[in-house]
Amino acid sequence: MNLLPISIVLFVFTAGEAKNLPKNSVCSDILDPALIAEIASYEKVKDEIVKFVTEGEFKGKVYDELAKFVDKFGARISGSETLERSIDYLVQLTRDENIKDVDIVTEEVKVPDWVRGEEKFTLLKPRVKNIDGLGLGSSVGTPPEGITAEVIVVSSFDEFSNISEHDVKGKIVLFDAKFEKYSVTNIYRTASASVAAEKGAVATLVRSVTPFSISSPHTGQQYYTENVVKIPTAAIAVEDADLLRRMYDRGEKIEVHIQMSATTNEDKISRNTLIDLKGTERPEKLVIVSGHVDSWDVGQGAMDDGGGVFISWAVPVILQRLNLRPKRTIRSIFWTAEEPGLIGAKAYEAKHRNESHNINFIMESDEGTFAPLGLVVTGTQEARCIIAEVLKLFESINASTLIESDSPSSDINVIVETGVPGAGLYNANDRYFWFHHTEGDMMNVEDPNELDLGAAMWTAAAYIIADISVDIPRA
Repeated sequence: MNLLPISIVLFVFTAGEAKNLPKNSVCSDILDPALIAEIASYEKVKDEIVKFVTEGEFKGKVYDELAKFVDKFGARISGSETLERSIDYLVQLTRDENIKDVDIVTEEVKVPDWVRGEEKFTLLKPRVKNIDGLGLGSSVGTPPEGITAEVIVVSSFDEFSNISEHDVKGKIVLFDAKFEKYSVTNIYRTASASVAAEKGAVATLVRSVTPFSISSPHTGQQYYTENVVKIPTAAIAVEDADLLRRMYDRGEKIEVHIQMSATTNEDKISRNTLIDLKGTERPEKLVIVSGHVDSWDVGQGAMDDGGGVFISWAVPVILQRLNLRPKRTIRSIFWTAEEPGLIGAKAYEAKHRNESHNINFIMESDEGTFAPLGLVVTGTQEARCIIAEVLKLFESINASTLIESDSPSSDINVIVETGVPGAGLYNANDRYFWFHHTEGDMMNVEDPNELDLGAAMWTAAAYIIADISVDIPRA
């Protein structure tokens, strides 16, 4: 999962913030009673899918396939051979299912190739200590001998704006912004290097964007603005940020040595993967389910976003095994290069712009695959009411909540901003940002029963939306 700085972003993330939920009285006035009854009639097929995935022969399948995948490939950073081999694997895994009337294609995309290299962060004064840190995506490296400089500590961009250039020049700036929520605090990760470079800083450190830490630094993408000197930038663990803050507040001189051998190579060719389960009556119309296959170069990328990929991979597989075929085509997309800036999604939107009128609904899971709670939805009032009726079918598994947001999930925000209705998976991910972009994003954070519920809900919701008699209305 990646979020861009607001200055260059296509969206502001608000998932998790409930507002203006469709009221039953409003929806009953908007929707035809016949449509409400039609959606309710899918109760049995929803139960069939849920039972098959959570109790039947598919039980544990998503967890097992995800585990095999991340254990085989580990981290899958943009531009790496590992990412490309993992895409080949997913294509073959799908072909091996022998799904009838399915098209599997990949579409080439130019993606960044940033390589972390060796890194070391050392506190030299007032005492010697190794600092737990991770360079941020697209950061330049230091000279081979590294950078040694005094550190100043600030809590916000506002505080930094009041410090003179004379007091910043030649120093390392630590942006020690406490975690509020990801959409608010993430800007310090994405923009700090350019903000500090304008006043002559030689490097920046950023307090990891997380509410919890066990000396676990969180990496992520950062962006240099034009006409600003590119300086090295890294995230450090919350514990080390707190340590430097206490030292700084006591008036002690802080000196840190940074060595980073990061490099950015020429762009590489990667691929978006498209799997089309052809519809029976309106195959040109698409209901899209998706997740991104790339990850950062730490951990296994199991949570971000292996789980999202595999519940989307499971949709056509489950429907094939149950001999269920909707009227519209269901397209599973595995986006490439989400982490460095939604590269795959932007390429897809540009390539398929003239066909976007055929996207009936688009879904993405990119904020964990914990116990499903419902969907984060964008669209017209009528669209939201239709999805609210669909979600009523999932009350039995506590997944009937509808949350409104103009930006339901990372990659698909590129597409929903054009007026296409869509949704992100809303799930019990209170601890998601504990492990996000860290070495801790391992298979251990996934639960097989929760993955089963997520895959079942994802599949059933996609099937119903793709099969009902009406299209989801557009803005």
